[in-house]
Amino acid sequence: MVAIKEHRATTGDGRAAKISVSLPAEVLERVDRECEESGESRSELFRRALQALFEGGRREAAVQQYLEGYVAEPETEYEVDAAASLAPAAFDDEGWE
Repeated sequence: MVAIKEHRATTGDGRAAKISVSLPAEVLERVDRECEESGESRSELFRRALQALFEGGRREAAVQQYLEGYVAEPETEYEVDAAASLAPAAFDDEGWE
């Protein structure tokens, strides 16, 4: 479990807030190893990890939207046949055997 306390103090630009995060010792050790290997600060590591988490959520939503659209409007038999007939020509210049 992670406990977070937000402190209202900000950096000079007023946009960043300092927080306290409680982590199990083994997780903190992994964080510190990653920071040492990457050369980044803990703050940067957490910022990067949270950004990846947020972007992952957007990707999941986009994939879900694509799947729902595909289920609602799957390709037609004509489109499947057209793709099948054109596919070999698409690979002609690739040098594949």
